[in-house]
Amino acid sequence: MKSFEPGFLENHPITHNLVQTIRLIAEFKGKQDLYKEQSPQLLETLRQAAIIQSTESSNRIEGITAPIDRIREIVAKKATPRNRSEQEIAGYREVLTTIHTNYADIPFTTGVVLQLHRDLYQFEIGEGGKWKPVDNEITELRPDGTKAVRFKPVPAFQTQDAMDQLHKRFDDLFQSRQIDPLLLIPTYILDFLCIHPFRDGNGRMARLLTLLLLYKSGFEVGRYISLEKMVEDTKESYYDTLYQSSQNWREAKHSLQPWWEYFLGVMLLGAYREFERRTGELTSAHGAKTELVLSVVHKLPSRFRYADLARACPNVSRPTIKRVLGSLREQGKILCVKAGRDAIWEKRVS
Repeated sequence: MKSFEPGFLENHPITHNLVQTIRLIAEFKGKQDLYKEQSPQLLETLRQAAIIQSTESSNRIEGITAPIDRIREIVAKKATPRNRSEQEIAGYREVLTTIHTNYADIPFTTGVVLQLHRDLYQFEIGEGGKWKPVDNEITELRPDGTKAVRFKPVPAFQTQDAMDQLHKRFDDLFQSRQIDPLLLIPTYILDFLCIHPFRDGNGRMARLLTLLLLYKSGFEVGRYISLEKMVEDTKESYYDTLYQSSQNWREAKHSLQPWWEYFLGVMLLGAYREFERRTGELTSAHGAKTELVLSVVHKLPSRFRYADLARACPNVSRPTIKRVLGSLREQGKILCVKAGRDAIWEKRVS
């Protein structure tokens, strides 16, 4: 809630690099929307893999592990959890499924945060759905085996009030659209982690809430590329930037820049770039690119421009599109009514 003090966000400096990152993410989002419409069968392959990776990585970051075969069985609901680790993995799967399926209908309130935390621990007795009963600390284990306190979160008795303030201020800015949601979302996650509202599960909840808020804003790459895996692969930067941006947080004199750059530039933009790479690989297999072009031509109006077709097939090369159009023309299914760079094609009535 300290990041949402009146005037703090509005006056916070934003670098040119961050502006460029936000622009790139918006461009990738456009491609994501096209793939959702044009190639749902290709994305299903990515979705299934991402659910397993997300469940595995987010728990493994917290030291919760299980054999990959057991994780696959638990995610597919083909196995009953046998120990605490598997119970926590199953709980993560349940909340992840809820967010993937119902994000549009989930109100973003403190009550919902408590409910999701309860569901995270639904396979364990008495663990979830309650604010922390005692103060907690964020520590690190040094090479010599000693522990050092990295950050002291909000005291337990102030937790409910802090979460209420955070949600009210976040919601006011989110609804007003005065600030880009790509800046609001990582800022909320930072403050959530600085409050550290639960005795356990704060990191996993932060990653689940990240997905929920991104989905609500139309950024659904986490459905196909595991953001949790992106965090695990860059864990050192994740913790370092959180530490940097949490310094002087209590006095509202902290810098959001390190965390913004990690969240948007490393994790989210990295996921979109991986999404583009993976969809490119998928559409390269078994003539799928040809099928994609044919599918798009079928859905376009009877008269369409080459540019419209190319825009709808972002990962298909110009020679491939020209080859498919040439084949359709030879078959008498389309006619070129204007040649050149601004070519216009017309479907033939059969």
